[in-house]
Parts: sequence; C-alpha cells; structure tokens
Amino acid sequence: MRRKEDRTSQILELLVKEKKMEVAGLSAHLGVSQVTVRKDLDAMEAQGLIKREHGFAVLSSTDDIKGRLAYHYEEKRRIALRAAELVRDGDTIMIESGSCCALLAAALTESRSGVTIITNSAFIADYIRRSSDFQIILLGGIYQQDAQVMVGPMVRQCAENFWVDRFFIGVDGWSARAGFTHQDQMRAQAVRDMARQADRVIVLTESEKFSRHGTVPLNLKDRVKTVVTDRHMEAPVTAELAARGIEVLTG
Repeated sequence: MRRKEDRTSQILELLVKEKKMEVAGLSAHLGVSQVTVRKDLDAMEAQGLIKREHGFAVLSSTDDIKGRLAYHYEEKRRIALRAAELVRDGDTIMIESGSCCALLAAALTESRSGVTIITNSAFIADYIRRSSDFQIILLGGIYQQDAQVMVGPMVRQCAENFWVDRFFIGVDGWSARAGFTHQDQMRAQAVRDMARQADRVIVLTESEKFSRHGTVPLNLKDRVKTVVTDRHMEAPVTAELAARGIEVLTG
C-alpha cells in the first residue's frame, strides 16, 4: 500500500487534472479501499486542501492560501522538508505567509520540538495549532482575508520587538535586474519590515517562479542568503544566484 504522503500527493494531482472525483474513482486509481480513501480525504479536508461535496472530492478555491497549497503539493512539501533541516530544536524563527512556508511550519511540527515561530500569517498560526507544542507569536496588523495574513505599519512595530537568525519567506518571482519580487505591495512591505529583524532571509519557492516576476521588488539586497527550491532549477539561474552570494538548496 502506498504511504499516506504519497496518496495525498496523487489525490491532489488527480483533482488538479479532473477537478472533481468520486471516492470510488479515487479508490480505483490508488489501488486502496474506499475506507482508506475516505480517511485520507478527511485528513486533507481538515488541512484545507480539499472539500467534500455529496460523495465527491474537489479542490479548495485557488483564491485563498488553502487552495494554493494543493498545486504542486509534492514539490512544495519537499522544499519544506529541506528547509526544515535548517531549524533546530528550541530555535526562534520568523516565517512569512505562503504555501511553502505553511508546509514548512507543518514539517517542523513533525520533526522539531520547542520551536518558537514569529509570523504575520494567521493561516499558519491556525494550521499548526493542534499539532505541536510550539509557541506561536502572531504579529498584529491589517488582516488580508484571502491570504489570511497581517500587513500594514503595525507589522513593523510588532516585529521590532524581536531579533532572529532566520526568516523564511515565499516570493512570486525573480529577475536578474529586480531580484526577488512580489505581486502585492502590502505583503511585500511586511516582508521588508520583518527582514530588518533577521540576520538571514531564506526564500522558499518552486523553480518555476524564476521564469517570471512580480510587479513589486522586495528590495532585500544582500539579505537573502539561501534559496530552497525543487530539483528542476535551471543551472544558469543557480549560477546567477551563486554569483550574488546566495546558496541554493534543493528538496
């Protein structure tokens, strides 16, 4: 029988392709019982990855972070697991909003203890609250409903009370000229404000983000020290990042 993590990835791949599937169909594709499929779907629904509708499973809306978790889930999970290796028991870290970042927080609950997470993501705070003994410090600010993230000047005021070694962020794109970019001005500013309180910024993102760029430069200059991405990263981009003193790790 496939491992639960493998079944989760395959279910999500099928739903991305088919949009909607019955339990019986998923059972046949996976080669497991319908009881096993229902248990998997229950767990995935609790994570916000899918929704159950009259015997069918469908993806959550891509308009919010729950839905975005489902896309390229396996690649994002591997990125998160690789990034988790950079955190030790008892560490205090900052994590910004984003699907890779949420999966990092979840991965840490499975492999680390006593970690303190400072975040502006209400989603992440809720996503891991039942599964760890972590201390979660949620920064205040203006609440963006779709991303479930805090933005605005209060984020900076709250973040100034802390100093950490590592700050994990997601990005929407990159270019050789502009560096790392975002699509949302308010979230980009929150990243800048939090980055001021960290020794080292670590980017978690899929390699495909390096083939496009957002409209808002993050202007992090030499603050980004590490990129954690998937194994499809193109060699010229890796070389360009290395020339800027940025280490590339693949999951």
